[in-house]
Amino acid sequence: MTTFQTAFEAKSKTTGTAASKKLGAATIVAVIFLVLSGLIFSAEDVVQGSTVRIMYVHVPSIWVAYLAFALTAIFSGVYLSNRSRSLIWDRLAGASAEIGVLFVAVSLVTGSLWGRLTWGTFWVWDARLTSTAFLFITYIGYLAVRRLGGTFRQRARRSSVMALLSVLEIPLVHFSVNLWRTLHQKASVADPNAKVSLDGLMLFTLFWGLISFTMLFAWLLVHRQRLMALEDAVQDRGLDRAIQQRRTEAGL
Repeated sequence: MTTFQTAFEAKSKTTGTAASKKLGAATIVAVIFLVLSGLIFSAEDVVQGSTVRIMYVHVPSIWVAYLAFALTAIFSGVYLSNRSRSLIWDRLAGASAEIGVLFVAVSLVTGSLWGRLTWGTFWVWDARLTSTAFLFITYIGYLAVRRLGGTFRQRARRSSVMALLSVLEIPLVHFSVNLWRTLHQKASVADPNAKVSLDGLMLFTLFWGLISFTMLFAWLLVHRQRLMALEDAVQDRGLDRAIQQRRTEAGL
């Protein structure tokens, strides 16, 4: 067994580091506290009752999705502008997009459940819901583009261009409640003129959800990026092996 094979197999056993393990432990503690605060400590809403507790997952989920897709565009821009064309930026972009798609899905599911309890239906062709669904489909397409054939650098170039175009949808989704008449309520925290207000503990729990979900995103990003690096290394080894086999068959 070569030195490369030994090192590769050793790295393949784990994608964690001391720092990422600490981040993972802190994230677990933060999420546990969020669950306790959301389900036990915070009070029910005077209108929606316990239904409002969905907010502690729904809002942080779409926040992480926005963050993930914005970082996908930033990493893609760095790759295109960097002369060295380091593939780590492409892997970070891809990993961030995968996590963003996951959290958009969580946001859509929790939003549908919330809609069923407040509007009486799981889905309406509302501006916010429709634009969010379109954002989800767009980044599914981005991930599909990453899976097309070609070299790593071809993958990086085409997906980087798509990421820079796709991120333009985020302002449309976020401000859709202001641009069109919509059933979805407008911002109740960032807007000082909002008629809906949250009491102290509810507001704290919501912000704690944003923090804990952001920590979860960072932890997932570290591990997914490293796993993608290992996947690229495996593909490289397979290509080298195939070339060597062809050279052997040709008597070279």
